[in-house]
Amino acid sequence: MTNATVQSLIERSNRLGADPRNTNYAGGNTSAQGTETDPVTGADVELLWVKGSGGDLGTLQEKGLAVLRLDRLRALVDVYPGVEREDEMVAAFDYCLHGRGGAAPSIDTAMHALVDAAHVDHLHPDAGIAIATAADGEALTRTIWGERVVWVPWRRPGFQLGLDIAEIQRANPQAVGCILGGHGITAWGATSEEAEANSLEIIRAATEHIETHAKAEPFGAPLDGYGALPEAARHARAAAIAPLVRGLASTDKPMVGHYTDSDVVLDFLASSEHPRLAALGTSCPDHFLRTKVKPMVLDLPADAPLEQVKDRLRELHTEYRADYQAYYDRHADADSPAIRGADPLIVLVPGVGMFSYGKDKQTARVAGEFYVNAINVMRGAEGLSSYAPIEESEKFRIEYWALEEAKLQRMPKPKPLATRVALVTGAASGIGKAIATRLAAEGACVVIADLSLEKAQAAAAELGGTDVAVGVAADVSDEDAVQAMVDAAVLAFGGVDLVVNNAGLSLSKSLLETTAADWDLQHDVMAKGSFLVSKATARVLIDQQLGGDILYISSKNSVFAGPNNIAYSATKADQAHQVRLLAAELGEHGVRVNGINPDGVVRGSGIFASGWGANRAKTYGVEEQDLGKFYAQRTILKREVLPEHVANAAFALCTSDFSHTTGLHVPVDAGVAAAFLR
Repeated sequence: MTNATVQSLIERSNRLGADPRNTNYAGGNTSAQGTETDPVTGADVELLWVKGSGGDLGTLQEKGLAVLRLDRLRALVDVYPGVEREDEMVAAFDYCLHGRGGAAPSIDTAMHALVDAAHVDHLHPDAGIAIATAADGEALTRTIWGERVVWVPWRRPGFQLGLDIAEIQRANPQAVGCILGGHGITAWGATSEEAEANSLEIIRAATEHIETHAKAEPFGAPLDGYGALPEAARHARAAAIAPLVRGLASTDKPMVGHYTDSDVVLDFLASSEHPRLAALGTSCPDHFLRTKVKPMVLDLPADAPLEQVKDRLRELHTEYRADYQAYYDRHADADSPAIRGADPLIVLVPGVGMFSYGKDKQTARVAGEFYVNAINVMRGAEGLSSYAPIEESEKFRIEYWALEEAKLQRMPKPKPLATRVALVTGAASGIGKAIATRLAAEGACVVIADLSLEKAQAAAAELGGTDVAVGVAADVSDEDAVQAMVDAAVLAFGGVDLVVNNAGLSLSKSLLETTAADWDLQHDVMAKGSFLVSKATARVLIDQQLGGDILYISSKNSVFAGPNNIAYSATKADQAHQVRLLAAELGEHGVRVNGINPDGVVRGSGIFASGWGANRAKTYGVEEQDLGKFYAQRTILKREVLPEHVANAAFALCTSDFSHTTGLHVPVDAGVAAAFLR
């Protein structure tokens, strides 16, 4: 049963973390001190509950708290070996755990243990960091809060920072908190309510002072030609360059992308001082650990020709990599971890917006959110004074901190399709939905395309939030609709890696009953539709230069001749040959093109449910509900083919196990001898 102290801490943390004005995602930490009975001795023991490493305040639960004994934590002061060896103290926290200890203690644990208050909040509010990064932040702190809030000069998070804050608190008993130079704020109180009120008081005062005293144009005058493009043109330009930018950002390792065109970003890029400020980089450790020390910024006006933009982005990327390598070389020593990659995580394009990157969609999205935080910080600091982030050498010490490296090494092994983006057509039901579900389960981000937007979005929602899957409407027989679908995919996740041509329909009619309209409809959706989707996505795959996969869900009917099926089987044969043609053409770009030939998949099929099943059952003289069993009995294995079986093949073909396979058709038909490939 959760005790009252812990419950109060979680509720306070959730309230503070739910408001982005208080702290960024996964940023900051909170704590509470209290007493519990030691189950071994039966005596009371003083404990510290503190948010563990890597957690998020807005969603914090009890399992996310580290639980430590205060007497042992405080005893560490007597064995502290000094700032040059303070990293050793993190390992010592494990010897202070109470019982199993809950979550892993973070580097900020010392701050919460050593400050003489029962409740402590450490937060990263944009307004607070603006004061912390202002050139005259210490003077501003005195002006805004008088003696209630004290300035603490920059120090890397750790045991020594905890000692520093504790000493300043003792010397200033009237203080309710402090501004941590270059970093954030810390507040405390005797009760949970008091600590929260003090945190909010500091944030509110900083916000009001900036709003009241900041100059009108903190980023300078508008820069001619760098204003935001109209929304439609902006999104079209973003979609046109997103695959190239993602490919550049994935030079060292594959990345998922996120696009942001908020007013905060567009206004920053439209101002004359944005090149200088962007070059200074971010300051708060949480910010630059997610965004790298600085972004890559396109130095062309918003309406520059597209090809000029692409050429300049390539040039800037080469320069960025050289600059980042030089940064690493300036500060690395024999004990530094190896360079983790020299590609940018934030790319800023005037008039268009921001592209951010990470190992998955959430990481990419959060990186973008953090750079928005950084822009807000720069606005506040420049409005009151001038923006003065921590020294580059200090950023390196944190970015390539042995403790940060150890945290990265503890990350779970990525799933097989991590960082890959899949676009599946006809994915709201049947085979397409099963494929989308399997690819998402294996780590891919998935774009579910279907004629019905409502059904596509519902299917996407079943896979999780928009960090996992999005639903889009698409009529694959319409070239403009197909391009809009592909644009939506690249704006959602940065690009496309896996394309599944699955959209289809069928009309079971004899030759004499089949009309020209029947023929055109089936060829428009499947033969023409697959062509249009492949053509539009091939541009993305080629721009990315990351290789990729195109899959065609064809049919055993592409090689098997059955009655009353002329239009459907002919269009499936068309798709089958598209596989061979595109495999030959796209191979030079590292793109593999393969197909899957299922037998009739009855269960969950939109095609069968729309009348095809009834017609096929009539053709074969069986009841419609027995059609799946009928198909199974005519196979060699006597097994019914389900959507999941086709999804299994689709997943396998997209893995590295098939890295040298292209132009192949894989039968998933339980063995139909007449459909054997020859």
